[in-house]
Amino acid sequence: MTDQTLKNAASGVLSLEAYSPGMPIEELQRRLGVSNAIKLASNENPLGPSAKVRAALAASVAQDNLALYPDGSGHRLKKKIAALHDIALDRITLGNGSNDIIELLGRVFLGPDRAALYSAHAFAVYEIITQAQCARAVVVPARSASDAQPYGHDLAGFAQALQANADVALVFIANPNNPTGTVLAPQDIEAFLKKVPPQVIVALDEAYYEYMDPALRGDTRAWLDRYPNLIVFRTFSKAYGLAGLRVGYSLSSVALADVLNRVRQPFNNNSMALLAAEVALDDQDYVQRSVELNTRERARLSEALRGMGLTVLPSQANFLAIGFGRDAKPVHQGLLEQGVIVRPIASYQLPHYLRVSIGTEAENDRFLAALRKVLAA
Repeated sequence: MTDQTLKNAASGVLSLEAYSPGMPIEELQRRLGVSNAIKLASNENPLGPSAKVRAALAASVAQDNLALYPDGSGHRLKKKIAALHDIALDRITLGNGSNDIIELLGRVFLGPDRAALYSAHAFAVYEIITQAQCARAVVVPARSASDAQPYGHDLAGFAQALQANADVALVFIANPNNPTGTVLAPQDIEAFLKKVPPQVIVALDEAYYEYMDPALRGDTRAWLDRYPNLIVFRTFSKAYGLAGLRVGYSLSSVALADVLNRVRQPFNNNSMALLAAEVALDDQDYVQRSVELNTRERARLSEALRGMGLTVLPSQANFLAIGFGRDAKPVHQGLLEQGVIVRPIASYQLPHYLRVSIGTEAENDRFLAALRKVLAA
């Protein structure tokens, strides 16, 4: 019965494995009976939404307007994004998180006769959308473990792969990359963009942009005017602390935004999400405090972990990839038993590594203490 039911399902979807997110605290409590757990697995902002966002949401709920559909165009939020980036409203596409932008790109540009190009050890959703659309994946080997940006993108390899694969329609570049935290030099990204044929779309994923050292950031806004086949997307889930509300956006040419909006689901951003993002954009002081906490704690954690003899990949994001020189599963399990949830990344072909989100000072201290106990055992 099941086989007949799925007979007409897309072959790419049938061969997929569902995306596995970071374990929720409630699941750990159910599975192991652990109380007072902390979650450092999904790269969330440990400070959560700003006080201004919380107040705005509370006031909106009190007005009892949840029975009405949200503004499907997200006009007010787009106006704020447009002002932030000095860009026209019709070059903006709103997503249910930036993950939604990836889905839209796949729906528009991928299919059985086309290929997507991306790096090994890159965000899992690039592979998922490629396979779901029955498109071909061109996976470029990452940089070596001894490189200055270990396991990061190799854009020279991207250029070679692009020349060798005429069916590539979409290229994904993550900067910083998840799960490695590695970055690309701005001049290297632009040098690559110059080599890309105009019909090939380059999707630049900047989900962790705010956490980067400003000296390492490229002028992606200027690139958008020079390269009409470039699309840049960001999220409110990380530095803005709105992961639970799911808001992201992309900047592109008018033509690209137009085709994405043709397949974008009606009301893909709910009213609370739109409001929270609008208020969050006006509270850049809060974003700066979140970034300063992350920068400070990322450096402290890195030093402590290296002092324990562990490998820590250089990161410009709000997480660290930690290498143990052996299968990391037992370490992950030991941390769970201590009530600390981190992320195994064996599915990214990095089985000796765990990814840990940067938490508050207290959360990071608890993680370090739990890790020492697990390693000692």
